[in-house]
Amino acid sequence: MNPAERKWVWLYALGLALVCTLPYLIGFYREGGDWVFTGFIFGVEDGNSYIAKMLAGSYGDWLFRTPYTGYEQQGDLIFLPYLLLGKLARSPALHLQLIVLFQIFRLVATPYAVFATYKFTSLFTTEITWRRWITTLSTIGGGLGWLLPVFRRSSFLGSLPLDFISPETFGFLAFLGLPHLVLARGLMLSALYAYLEAGRASGGSYRSGILLLLLTLVQSLATLTAFAVIAIHQCLVFLSGSRSRSQEWRKIWLPAAARAILPSLPIILFFVIRFSTDPFLLAWTQQNRILSPHPIHYLMAYGIVLVLAVIAILKKPWLEQPRWLLPVGWVLAFPLLAYFPHNLQRRLVEGVWVALLLMAALALQRWDIGDSIKRWFIISFNGLSVISSIMLMFGSMQVANYPAAPAFIPRDQVEAYQWLEGNAQRGTIVLANYRVSNALPAWAPLRVIIGHGPESVGMAELEPQVQGYYSGDLHTKDREHWLRESMIGYVIFTQLERSQTTWPIDQEAYLTRVYGNETVTLYEVLDAKD
Repeated sequence: MNPAERKWVWLYALGLALVCTLPYLIGFYREGGDWVFTGFIFGVEDGNSYIAKMLAGSYGDWLFRTPYTGYEQQGDLIFLPYLLLGKLARSPALHLQLIVLFQIFRLVATPYAVFATYKFTSLFTTEITWRRWITTLSTIGGGLGWLLPVFRRSSFLGSLPLDFISPETFGFLAFLGLPHLVLARGLMLSALYAYLEAGRASGGSYRSGILLLLLTLVQSLATLTAFAVIAIHQCLVFLSGSRSRSQEWRKIWLPAAARAILPSLPIILFFVIRFSTDPFLLAWTQQNRILSPHPIHYLMAYGIVLVLAVIAILKKPWLEQPRWLLPVGWVLAFPLLAYFPHNLQRRLVEGVWVALLLMAALALQRWDIGDSIKRWFIISFNGLSVISSIMLMFGSMQVANYPAAPAFIPRDQVEAYQWLEGNAQRGTIVLANYRVSNALPAWAPLRVIIGHGPESVGMAELEPQVQGYYSGDLHTKDREHWLRESMIGYVIFTQLERSQTTWPIDQEAYLTRVYGNETVTLYEVLDAKD
Protein backbone atom coordinates (compact mmCIF):
# COMPACT_ATOMS: atom_id res chain seq x y z
CA MET A 1 0.00 0.00 0.00
CA ASN A 2 1.56 3.26 -1.12
CA PRO A 3 0.73 6.69 0.40
CA ALA A 4 -1.87 7.44 -2.27
CA GLU A 5 -3.69 4.20 -1.46
CA ARG A 6 -3.64 4.91 2.27
CA LYS A 7 -5.04 8.38 1.64
CA TRP A 8 -7.88 6.94 -0.44
CA VAL A 9 -8.67 4.35 2.26
CA TRP A 10 -8.89 6.93 5.02
CA LEU A 11 -10.91 9.39 2.93
CA TYR A 12 -13.33 6.68 1.83
CA ALA A 13 -13.66 5.37 5.39
CA LEU A 14 -14.30 8.86 6.73
CA GLY A 15 -16.93 9.46 4.06
CA LEU A 16 -18.64 6.13 4.85
CA ALA A 17 -18.66 6.88 8.58
CA LEU A 18 -20.10 10.36 8.07
CA VAL A 19 -22.79 9.22 5.64
CA CYS A 20 -23.89 6.53 8.12
CA THR A 21 -24.07 9.23 10.80
CA LEU A 22 -26.67 11.32 8.94
CA PRO A 23 -29.76 9.43 10.17
CA TYR A 24 -28.63 9.81 13.79
CA LEU A 25 -28.09 13.54 13.37
CA ILE A 26 -31.60 13.80 11.93
CA GLY A 27 -32.97 11.80 14.86
CA PHE A 28 -31.40 14.09 17.45
CA TYR A 29 -32.54 17.15 15.47
CA ARG A 30 -36.13 15.87 15.41
CA GLU A 31 -36.11 15.08 19.12
CA GLY A 32 -38.21 17.42 21.21
CA GLY A 33 -41.65 18.00 22.58
CA ASP A 34 -43.22 14.66 23.44
CA TRP A 35 -40.45 12.44 22.04
CA VAL A 36 -36.89 11.50 23.00
CA PHE A 37 -34.59 9.85 20.44
CA THR A 38 -33.22 6.48 21.55
CA GLY A 39 -30.08 6.89 19.44
CA PHE A 40 -31.03 3.95 17.19
CA ILE A 41 -32.76 3.75 13.83
CA PHE A 42 -33.04 -0.02 13.44
CA GLY A 43 -32.77 -2.96 15.81
CA VAL A 44 -33.86 -0.66 18.63
CA GLU A 45 -34.44 -3.53 21.06
CA ASP A 46 -30.84 -4.69 20.64
CA GLY A 47 -29.65 -1.09 20.69
CA ASN A 48 -31.25 -0.50 24.07
CA SER A 49 -29.61 -3.68 25.33
CA TYR A 50 -26.17 -2.39 24.23
CA ILE A 51 -26.74 0.85 26.14
CA ALA A 52 -27.86 -1.19 29.15
CA LYS A 53 -24.57 -3.10 29.00
CA MET A 54 -22.66 0.17 28.80
CA LEU A 55 -24.68 1.49 31.75
CA ALA A 56 -23.65 -1.57 33.77
CA GLY A 57 -20.03 -0.84 32.88
CA SER A 58 -20.42 2.76 34.05
CA TYR A 59 -21.55 1.40 37.43
CA GLY A 60 -18.37 -0.68 37.73
CA ASP A 61 -19.29 -4.06 36.22
CA TRP A 62 -16.59 -6.03 34.42
CA LEU A 63 -18.68 -9.14 33.73
CA PHE A 64 -21.89 -9.28 31.72
CA ARG A 65 -25.13 -9.87 33.59
CA THR A 66 -28.23 -9.09 31.60
CA PRO A 67 -30.78 -6.76 33.23
CA TYR A 68 -33.54 -8.33 31.14
CA THR A 69 -34.27 -11.19 33.52
CA GLY A 70 -34.87 -11.80 37.19
CA TYR A 71 -32.86 -15.01 36.86
CA GLU A 72 -29.68 -15.18 38.95
CA GLN A 73 -26.43 -15.03 36.97
CA GLN A 74 -22.75 -15.54 37.73
CA GLY A 75 -21.51 -13.06 35.12
CA ASP A 76 -19.41 -13.74 32.00
CA LEU A 77 -16.67 -12.09 29.96
CA ILE A 78 -18.85 -11.24 26.98
CA PHE A 79 -19.95 -7.93 25.44
CA LEU A 80 -16.67 -6.58 26.79
CA PRO A 81 -16.43 -3.58 24.38
CA TYR A 82 -19.71 -2.18 25.71
CA LEU A 83 -18.80 -2.75 29.35
CA LEU A 84 -15.49 -0.96 28.77
CA LEU A 85 -17.08 1.93 26.90
CA GLY A 86 -19.49 2.48 29.75
CA LYS A 87 -16.59 3.15 32.09
CA LEU A 88 -15.92 6.40 30.21
CA ALA A 89 -19.30 7.87 31.19
CA ARG A 90 -20.34 9.59 34.39
CA SER A 91 -23.46 11.37 35.62
CA PRO A 92 -25.10 13.75 34.90
CA ALA A 93 -26.62 13.18 31.44
CA LEU A 94 -25.35 9.60 31.65
CA HIS A 95 -27.69 8.17 29.01
CA LEU A 96 -26.74 10.81 26.44
CA GLN A 97 -23.06 10.16 27.08
CA LEU A 98 -23.57 6.45 26.48
CA ILE A 99 -25.32 7.10 23.17
CA VAL A 100 -22.50 9.43 22.07
CA LEU A 101 -19.86 6.87 23.09
CA PHE A 102 -21.71 4.21 21.10
CA GLN A 103 -21.60 6.43 18.01
CA ILE A 104 -17.93 7.26 18.58
CA PHE A 105 -17.27 3.52 18.72
CA ARG A 106 -18.93 3.20 15.31
CA LEU A 107 -16.98 6.15 13.91
CA VAL A 108 -13.67 4.69 15.09
CA ALA A 109 -14.38 1.07 14.12
CA THR A 110 -15.36 2.01 10.55
CA PRO A 111 -11.94 3.28 9.35
CA TYR A 112 -10.20 0.34 10.99
CA ALA A 113 -12.45 -2.20 9.27
CA VAL A 114 -12.13 -0.44 5.89
CA PHE A 115 -8.33 -0.34 6.25
CA ALA A 116 -8.23 -4.02 7.25
CA THR A 117 -10.39 -4.95 4.26
CA TYR A 118 -8.21 -3.03 1.82
CA LYS A 119 -5.03 -4.48 3.29
CA PHE A 120 -6.41 -8.04 3.14
CA THR A 121 -7.40 -7.42 -0.48
CA SER A 122 -3.88 -6.23 -1.29
CA LEU A 123 -2.57 -9.76 -0.71
CA PHE A 124 -4.47 -11.01 -3.74
CA THR A 125 -4.39 -8.24 -6.33
CA THR A 126 -1.82 -5.59 -7.14
CA GLU A 127 -4.21 -3.45 -9.19
CA ILE A 128 -5.44 -0.45 -7.21
CA THR A 129 -8.71 -0.28 -9.17
CA TRP A 130 -9.71 -3.77 -8.08
CA ARG A 131 -8.59 -3.22 -4.48
CA ARG A 132 -10.88 -0.20 -4.31
CA TRP A 133 -13.72 -2.07 -6.02
CA ILE A 134 -13.61 -4.93 -3.53
CA THR A 135 -13.30 -2.61 -0.54
CA THR A 136 -16.17 -0.40 -1.68
CA LEU A 137 -18.60 -3.22 -2.41
CA SER A 138 -17.65 -5.11 0.74
CA THR A 139 -18.80 -2.09 2.77
CA ILE A 140 -21.76 -0.67 0.83
CA GLY A 141 -22.64 -3.47 -1.57
CA GLY A 142 -25.48 -5.95 -1.33
CA GLY A 143 -27.38 -8.53 -3.30
CA LEU A 144 -30.67 -8.72 -5.16
CA GLY A 145 -32.82 -9.01 -2.05
CA TRP A 146 -34.31 -5.60 -2.82
CA LEU A 147 -36.29 -7.25 -5.61
CA LEU A 148 -38.51 -9.02 -3.06
CA PRO A 149 -40.07 -5.89 -1.50
CA VAL A 150 -40.32 -4.33 -4.97
CA PHE A 151 -42.51 -7.27 -5.99
CA ARG A 152 -44.33 -7.30 -2.62
CA ARG A 153 -42.71 -10.55 -1.46
CA SER A 154 -40.83 -9.19 1.55
CA SER A 155 -41.50 -12.29 3.67
CA PHE A 156 -40.66 -14.75 0.92
CA LEU A 157 -40.22 -18.30 2.28
CA GLY A 158 -40.64 -17.07 5.86
CA SER A 159 -37.80 -14.53 5.91
CA LEU A 160 -37.05 -10.94 5.02
CA PRO A 161 -34.26 -10.48 2.44
CA LEU A 162 -30.80 -10.99 3.94
CA ASP A 163 -29.76 -7.56 2.64
CA PHE A 164 -32.02 -5.97 5.27
CA ILE A 165 -31.59 -8.24 8.29
CA SER A 166 -28.12 -9.80 8.20
CA PRO A 167 -25.07 -7.58 8.81
CA GLU A 168 -22.82 -10.62 8.39
CA THR A 169 -24.09 -11.49 4.91
CA PHE A 170 -22.83 -8.20 3.46
CA GLY A 171 -21.64 -5.44 5.77
CA PHE A 172 -23.44 -2.13 5.24
CA LEU A 173 -25.99 -2.85 7.96
CA ALA A 174 -23.15 -3.25 10.46
CA PHE A 175 -21.47 -0.03 9.34
CA LEU A 176 -24.82 1.72 9.73
CA GLY A 177 -25.25 0.82 13.37
CA LEU A 178 -23.49 -2.25 14.82
CA PRO A 179 -19.94 -1.18 15.73
CA HIS A 180 -18.94 -4.39 17.53
CA LEU A 181 -19.57 -6.32 14.31
CA VAL A 182 -17.60 -3.75 12.31
CA LEU A 183 -14.69 -4.11 14.73
CA ALA A 184 -15.02 -7.90 14.57
CA ARG A 185 -14.73 -7.91 10.77
CA GLY A 186 -11.67 -5.70 10.93
CA LEU A 187 -10.00 -7.95 13.49
CA MET A 188 -10.88 -11.10 11.56
CA LEU A 189 -9.45 -9.82 8.27
CA SER A 190 -6.36 -8.45 10.03
CA ALA A 191 -5.81 -11.83 11.70
CA LEU A 192 -6.17 -13.73 8.43
CA TYR A 193 -3.81 -11.27 6.74
CA ALA A 194 -1.24 -11.83 9.51
CA TYR A 195 -1.71 -15.61 9.23
CA LEU A 196 -1.04 -15.59 5.49
CA GLU A 197 1.93 -13.27 5.89
CA ALA A 198 3.42 -15.49 8.62
CA GLY A 199 3.09 -18.50 6.36
CA ARG A 200 4.55 -16.72 3.35
CA ALA A 201 7.49 -15.33 5.30
CA SER A 202 8.02 -18.54 7.31
CA GLY A 203 7.97 -16.29 10.38
CA GLY A 204 7.21 -17.09 13.98
CA SER A 205 4.98 -14.09 14.68
CA TYR A 206 2.02 -14.49 16.99
CA ARG A 207 0.35 -11.37 15.60
CA SER A 208 -2.49 -13.41 14.07
CA GLY A 209 -3.02 -15.18 17.38
CA ILE A 210 -3.13 -11.91 19.33
CA LEU A 211 -5.65 -10.46 16.87
CA LEU A 212 -7.85 -13.57 17.15
CA LEU A 213 -7.62 -13.32 20.93
CA LEU A 214 -8.91 -9.75 20.72
CA LEU A 215 -11.60 -10.90 18.29
CA THR A 216 -12.72 -13.53 20.80
CA LEU A 217 -13.29 -10.83 23.40
CA VAL A 218 -15.29 -8.78 20.88
CA GLN A 219 -17.30 -11.44 18.98
CA SER A 220 -16.34 -15.02 19.74
CA LEU A 221 -18.47 -16.50 16.95
CA ALA A 222 -16.35 -14.64 14.40
CA THR A 223 -13.33 -16.38 15.91
CA LEU A 224 -14.98 -19.73 15.20
CA THR A 225 -15.45 -18.64 11.59
CA ALA A 226 -11.78 -17.66 11.41
CA PHE A 227 -10.81 -21.04 12.88
CA ALA A 228 -12.90 -22.76 10.21
CA VAL A 229 -11.31 -20.71 7.41
CA ILE A 230 -7.80 -21.49 8.66
CA ALA A 231 -8.62 -25.18 9.06
CA ILE A 232 -10.01 -25.44 5.52
CA HIS A 233 -6.99 -23.58 4.19
CA GLN A 234 -4.74 -26.07 5.97
CA CYS A 235 -6.58 -28.98 4.37
CA LEU A 236 -6.36 -27.45 0.89
CA VAL A 237 -2.64 -26.73 1.26
CA PHE A 238 -2.03 -30.31 2.40
CA LEU A 239 -4.09 -31.81 -0.43
CA SER A 240 -3.16 -29.41 -3.20
CA GLY A 241 -0.14 -31.03 -4.72
CA SER A 242 3.35 -32.34 -4.57
CA ARG A 243 5.54 -33.80 -1.87
CA SER A 244 7.32 -30.47 -1.54
CA ARG A 245 3.94 -28.83 -0.83
CA SER A 246 3.38 -31.37 1.95
CA GLN A 247 6.74 -30.50 3.45
CA GLU A 248 5.84 -26.79 3.17
CA TRP A 249 2.63 -27.53 5.04
CA ARG A 250 4.44 -29.27 7.90
CA LYS A 251 7.23 -26.72 8.23
CA ILE A 252 5.41 -23.47 7.49
CA TRP A 253 1.63 -23.57 7.38
CA LEU A 254 0.91 -25.92 10.28
CA PRO A 255 3.06 -23.84 12.71
CA ALA A 256 1.41 -20.66 11.34
CA ALA A 257 -2.03 -22.11 12.10
CA ALA A 258 -0.94 -23.15 15.58
CA ARG A 259 0.31 -19.64 16.33
CA ALA A 260 -2.97 -18.20 15.07
CA ILE A 261 -5.33 -20.52 16.94
CA LEU A 262 -3.65 -21.41 20.24
CA PRO A 263 -3.81 -18.00 22.04
CA SER A 264 -7.60 -17.77 21.83
CA LEU A 265 -8.39 -21.50 21.98
CA PRO A 266 -8.54 -21.72 25.82
CA ILE A 267 -11.08 -18.88 25.98
CA ILE A 268 -13.17 -20.46 23.22
CA LEU A 269 -13.16 -23.78 25.07
CA PHE A 270 -14.08 -21.98 28.29
CA PHE A 271 -17.04 -20.32 26.55
CA VAL A 272 -18.15 -23.69 25.15
CA ILE A 273 -18.10 -25.21 28.62
CA ARG A 274 -19.88 -22.23 30.20
CA PHE A 275 -22.63 -22.13 27.58
CA SER A 276 -23.07 -25.92 27.88
CA THR A 277 -23.30 -26.10 31.67
CA ASP A 278 -24.48 -22.79 33.15
CA PRO A 279 -28.31 -22.85 33.61
CA PHE A 280 -28.81 -19.21 32.63
CA LEU A 281 -26.56 -19.40 29.56
CA LEU A 282 -28.24 -22.63 28.50
CA ALA A 283 -31.67 -20.99 28.70
CA TRP A 284 -30.39 -17.91 26.87
CA THR A 285 -28.89 -20.07 24.10
CA GLN A 286 -32.16 -21.92 23.60
CA GLN A 287 -33.98 -18.62 23.05
CA ASN A 288 -31.25 -16.93 21.01
CA ARG A 289 -31.85 -18.36 17.55
CA ILE A 290 -30.58 -16.61 14.40
CA LEU A 291 -30.95 -19.33 11.80
CA SER A 292 -30.14 -19.13 8.12
CA PRO A 293 -33.20 -18.78 5.88
CA HIS A 294 -34.07 -20.95 2.91
CA PRO A 295 -31.06 -21.35 0.55
CA ILE A 296 -32.92 -19.37 -2.12
CA HIS A 297 -32.37 -16.28 0.02
CA TYR A 298 -28.61 -16.78 -0.15
CA LEU A 299 -28.90 -17.29 -3.92
CA MET A 300 -30.79 -13.98 -4.10
CA ALA A 301 -28.08 -12.37 -1.98
CA TYR A 302 -24.99 -13.78 -3.68
CA GLY A 303 -26.31 -15.06 -7.03
CA ILE A 304 -24.21 -13.03 -9.52
CA VAL A 305 -21.11 -13.08 -7.33
CA LEU A 306 -21.41 -16.84 -6.79
CA VAL A 307 -21.34 -17.41 -10.55
CA LEU A 308 -18.24 -15.25 -10.87
CA ALA A 309 -16.63 -17.03 -7.90
CA VAL A 310 -17.18 -20.43 -9.52
CA ILE A 311 -15.61 -19.15 -12.74
CA ALA A 312 -12.61 -17.92 -10.73
CA ILE A 313 -12.23 -21.24 -8.91
CA LEU A 314 -12.25 -23.13 -12.20
CA LYS A 315 -9.23 -21.06 -13.25
CA LYS A 316 -7.23 -22.54 -10.33
CA PRO A 317 -5.50 -19.32 -9.24
CA TRP A 318 -3.68 -21.13 -6.42
CA LEU A 319 -1.37 -22.70 -8.98
CA GLU A 320 0.08 -19.22 -9.58
CA GLN A 321 -0.28 -17.84 -6.05
CA PRO A 322 -0.85 -20.44 -3.28
CA ARG A 323 -2.42 -17.81 -0.98
CA TRP A 324 -5.56 -17.97 -3.16
CA LEU A 325 -6.37 -21.24 -1.42
CA LEU A 326 -7.66 -19.26 1.56
CA PRO A 327 -10.49 -17.33 -0.19
CA VAL A 328 -11.20 -20.39 -2.34
CA GLY A 329 -11.59 -22.52 0.79
CA TRP A 330 -13.70 -19.81 2.44
CA VAL A 331 -16.11 -19.75 -0.49
CA LEU A 332 -16.30 -23.56 -0.62
CA ALA A 333 -16.99 -23.65 3.12
CA PHE A 334 -19.79 -21.09 2.89
CA PRO A 335 -22.70 -23.61 2.67
CA LEU A 336 -21.29 -25.55 5.64
CA LEU A 337 -20.94 -22.39 7.71
CA ALA A 338 -24.38 -21.06 6.77
CA TYR A 339 -26.15 -24.28 7.77
CA PHE A 340 -23.88 -25.59 10.49
CA PRO A 341 -26.05 -27.10 13.29
CA HIS A 342 -25.81 -24.09 15.60
CA ASN A 343 -28.42 -21.74 17.00
CA LEU A 344 -26.63 -18.71 15.46
CA GLN A 345 -26.06 -20.02 11.94
CA ARG A 346 -26.27 -16.66 10.19
CA ARG A 347 -23.47 -15.23 12.32
CA LEU A 348 -21.01 -17.82 10.96
CA VAL A 349 -21.00 -16.42 7.42
CA GLU A 350 -19.20 -13.29 8.67
CA GLY A 351 -16.65 -12.09 6.11
CA VAL A 352 -17.49 -14.52 3.31
CA TRP A 353 -18.77 -11.55 1.27
CA VAL A 354 -15.18 -10.25 1.10
CA ALA A 355 -13.92 -13.64 -0.10
CA LEU A 356 -16.66 -13.80 -2.74
CA LEU A 357 -15.77 -10.34 -4.02
CA LEU A 358 -12.10 -11.34 -4.24
CA MET A 359 -13.04 -14.30 -6.41
CA ALA A 360 -15.45 -12.18 -8.48
CA ALA A 361 -12.74 -9.59 -9.11
CA LEU A 362 -10.38 -12.33 -10.30
CA ALA A 363 -13.03 -13.66 -12.70
CA LEU A 364 -13.73 -10.18 -14.08
CA GLN A 365 -10.03 -9.43 -14.51
CA ARG A 366 -9.56 -12.54 -16.62
CA TRP A 367 -12.87 -12.37 -18.48
CA ASP A 368 -11.89 -11.80 -22.07
CA ILE A 369 -15.04 -10.22 -23.51
CA GLY A 370 -13.77 -6.82 -24.54
CA ASP A 371 -13.19 -3.76 -22.42
CA SER A 372 -16.40 -1.98 -23.39
CA ILE A 373 -18.70 -4.90 -22.55
CA LYS A 374 -16.82 -5.62 -19.34
CA ARG A 375 -17.06 -1.96 -18.30
CA TRP A 376 -20.83 -1.90 -18.77
CA PHE A 377 -21.21 -5.20 -16.95
CA ILE A 378 -19.27 -3.87 -13.95
CA ILE A 379 -21.22 -0.60 -13.93
CA SER A 380 -24.51 -2.52 -14.02
CA PHE A 381 -23.34 -4.89 -11.32
CA ASN A 382 -22.27 -2.02 -9.10
CA GLY A 383 -25.59 -0.27 -9.56
CA LEU A 384 -27.61 -3.38 -8.69
CA SER A 385 -25.37 -4.09 -5.71
CA VAL A 386 -25.89 -0.76 -3.92
CA ILE A 387 -29.69 -0.57 -4.25
CA SER A 388 -30.29 -2.41 -0.96
CA SER A 389 -27.93 -0.07 0.89
CA ILE A 390 -29.62 2.98 -0.62
CA MET A 391 -32.98 1.61 0.52
CA LEU A 392 -31.58 1.04 4.02
CA MET A 393 -30.27 4.61 4.16
CA PHE A 394 -33.53 6.07 2.89
CA GLY A 395 -35.57 3.99 5.35
CA SER A 396 -33.29 4.97 8.22
CA MET A 397 -33.63 8.65 7.42
CA GLN A 398 -37.40 8.28 7.24
CA VAL A 399 -37.45 6.62 10.67
CA ALA A 400 -35.28 9.39 12.10
CA ASN A 401 -37.32 12.18 10.53
CA TYR A 402 -40.72 11.14 11.89
CA PRO A 403 -40.67 10.63 15.68
CA ALA A 404 -42.50 7.46 16.67
CA ALA A 405 -41.88 4.32 18.71
CA PRO A 406 -39.64 2.41 18.93
CA ALA A 407 -36.86 4.69 17.62
CA PHE A 408 -38.27 7.45 19.83
CA ILE A 409 -39.59 7.12 23.39
CA PRO A 410 -42.43 9.22 24.87
CA ARG A 411 -40.92 11.88 27.12
CA ASP A 412 -43.25 10.90 29.98
CA GLN A 413 -41.71 7.44 30.01
CA VAL A 414 -38.18 8.87 30.02
CA GLU A 415 -39.06 11.05 33.02
CA ALA A 416 -40.35 7.96 34.84
CA TYR A 417 -37.10 6.12 34.02
CA GLN A 418 -35.11 9.06 35.36
CA TRP A 419 -37.11 9.06 38.58
CA LEU A 420 -36.33 5.36 39.04
CA GLU A 421 -32.66 5.99 38.29
CA GLY A 422 -32.50 8.49 41.11
CA ASN A 423 -34.69 6.72 43.67
CA ALA A 424 -34.69 2.94 43.15
CA GLN A 425 -31.93 0.72 44.46
CA ARG A 426 -29.68 -0.68 41.77
CA GLY A 427 -30.73 -4.14 40.59
CA THR A 428 -34.34 -3.79 41.71
CA ILE A 429 -36.74 -5.72 39.48
CA VAL A 430 -39.42 -3.62 37.76
CA LEU A 431 -42.61 -4.92 36.16
CA ALA A 432 -43.74 -3.25 32.92
CA ASN A 433 -44.99 -4.12 29.46
CA TYR A 434 -42.49 -5.45 26.92
CA ARG A 435 -41.64 -2.17 25.17
CA VAL A 436 -41.24 -0.19 28.38
CA SER A 437 -39.18 -3.04 29.85
CA ASN A 438 -36.88 -3.02 26.84
CA ALA A 439 -36.01 0.67 27.19
CA LEU A 440 -35.88 0.95 30.98
CA PRO A 441 -32.47 -0.78 31.60
CA ALA A 442 -30.88 1.61 29.10
CA TRP A 443 -31.85 4.52 31.35
CA ALA A 444 -31.65 3.12 34.87
CA PRO A 445 -29.54 0.31 36.43
CA LEU A 446 -32.59 -1.82 37.14
CA ARG A 447 -33.83 -5.23 36.04
CA VAL A 448 -36.99 -6.36 34.30
CA ILE A 449 -38.43 -9.82 33.74
CA ILE A 450 -39.27 -9.38 30.05
CA GLY A 451 -37.96 -6.91 27.50
CA HIS A 452 -35.44 -8.68 25.25
CA GLY A 453 -36.30 -11.85 23.36
CA PRO A 454 -33.04 -13.81 23.80
CA GLU A 455 -31.95 -12.40 27.19
CA SER A 456 -35.30 -12.60 29.01
CA VAL A 457 -35.16 -16.19 30.26
CA GLY A 458 -38.53 -17.94 30.14
CA MET A 459 -39.98 -15.27 27.87
CA ALA A 460 -42.69 -17.55 26.46
CA GLU A 461 -44.03 -18.33 29.95
CA LEU A 462 -43.52 -14.90 31.51
CA GLU A 463 -45.15 -12.67 28.90
CA PRO A 464 -48.65 -14.18 29.39
CA GLN A 465 -48.17 -13.85 33.16
CA VAL A 466 -47.33 -10.15 32.80
CA GLN A 467 -50.37 -9.63 30.61
CA GLY A 468 -52.48 -11.62 33.09
CA TYR A 469 -51.35 -9.41 35.96
CA TYR A 470 -52.32 -6.19 34.22
CA SER A 471 -55.58 -7.49 32.76
CA GLY A 472 -56.90 -8.69 36.12
CA ASP A 473 -57.06 -12.37 35.21
CA LEU A 474 -55.49 -13.05 38.61
CA HIS A 475 -57.24 -12.64 41.96
CA THR A 476 -55.92 -9.86 44.22
CA LYS A 477 -54.07 -12.31 46.50
CA ASP A 478 -52.66 -14.14 43.50
CA ARG A 479 -51.44 -10.85 42.02
CA GLU A 480 -49.63 -9.99 45.23
CA HIS A 481 -48.20 -13.48 45.58
CA TRP A 482 -46.92 -13.43 42.00
CA LEU A 483 -45.20 -10.06 42.48
CA ARG A 484 -43.49 -11.19 45.67
CA GLU A 485 -42.51 -14.55 44.22
CA SER A 486 -40.95 -12.71 41.25
CA MET A 487 -39.18 -10.32 43.68
CA ILE A 488 -40.64 -7.29 41.89
CA GLY A 489 -40.01 -3.95 43.59
CA TYR A 490 -41.87 -1.53 41.29
CA VAL A 491 -44.79 -1.73 38.87
CA ILE A 492 -45.20 0.64 35.91
CA PHE A 493 -48.59 1.54 34.52
CA THR A 494 -48.79 3.40 31.22
CA GLN A 495 -51.99 4.55 29.52
CA LEU A 496 -52.13 1.17 27.77
CA GLU A 497 -52.24 -0.79 31.04
CA ARG A 498 -54.72 1.61 32.63
CA SER A 499 -57.05 1.19 29.66
CA GLN A 500 -56.88 -2.61 29.95
CA THR A 501 -56.88 -3.00 33.74
CA THR A 502 -60.26 -3.86 35.25
CA TRP A 503 -59.25 -3.84 38.92
CA PRO A 504 -58.81 -0.78 41.21
CA ILE A 505 -55.05 -0.24 41.20
CA ASP A 506 -54.94 2.39 43.94
CA GLN A 507 -56.87 0.12 46.33
CA GLU A 508 -54.26 -2.63 46.29
CA ALA A 509 -52.83 -2.65 49.83
CA TYR A 510 -49.44 -4.00 48.72
CA LEU A 511 -48.89 -1.11 46.25
CA THR A 512 -48.13 2.53 47.01
CA ARG A 513 -48.02 5.25 44.36
CA VAL A 514 -44.58 6.92 44.31
CA TYR A 515 -44.52 8.80 41.01
CA GLY A 516 -46.88 9.91 38.28
CA ASN A 517 -47.15 12.16 35.26
CA GLU A 518 -49.73 12.50 32.50
CA THR A 519 -49.23 9.04 31.04
CA VAL A 520 -47.06 6.98 33.44
CA THR A 521 -47.60 5.97 37.05
CA LEU A 522 -45.10 4.12 39.26
CA TYR A 523 -46.07 1.96 42.22
CA GLU A 524 -43.70 0.53 44.76
CA VAL A 525 -44.38 -2.97 46.06
CA LEU A 526 -44.46 -2.73 49.86
CA ASP A 527 -42.68 -5.25 52.03
CA ALA A 528 -44.98 -7.94 53.38
CA LYS A 529 -44.50 -6.62 56.92
CA ASP A 530 -45.71 -3.17 55.79
